[in-house]
Amino acid sequence: MPLPQALARANRRAANRVIGRFAGFAPLFGIIVHRGRRSGRLYRNPLCVFLEADRVTFALTYGANVDWLKNVQAAGECWLIHRGRRIWLEEPRMLPPDEGRHRMPAVVRWMLRLIRADEFVELRIVRAGTQPGEG
Repeated sequence: MPLPQALARANRRAANRVIGRFAGFAPLFGIIVHRGRRSGRLYRNPLCVFLEADRVTFALTYGANVDWLKNVQAAGECWLIHRGRRIWLEEPRMLPPDEGRHRMPAVVRWMLRLIRADEFVELRIVRAGTQPGEG
């Protein structure tokens, strides 16, 4: 069972504003930028980021029923600001719990078990530095 939605709402109001100030530059954090599926508005969410050579994995600590993930799945793409660099991502894919956990560092796996978070999503890295349509 992932973290409660009441905590997610509180984080949106308080913690995300603080974390958002450094998340685009901190090693284990990033800011996912996505477009609202109904409004078309751009949204920015700070998240923990686990990069590999050709993909990025996110642990869904609030479960898969979160707006940022629904927006990314609907669009099929988004970008990530990580360590001051923009990384274009596509093809969101839900991962089986064992595969997702395996991609996390040991201490993160332990924390995820503690809060019973067992949903993960990966996105394929298309390119770093620009988004489609930019030079």
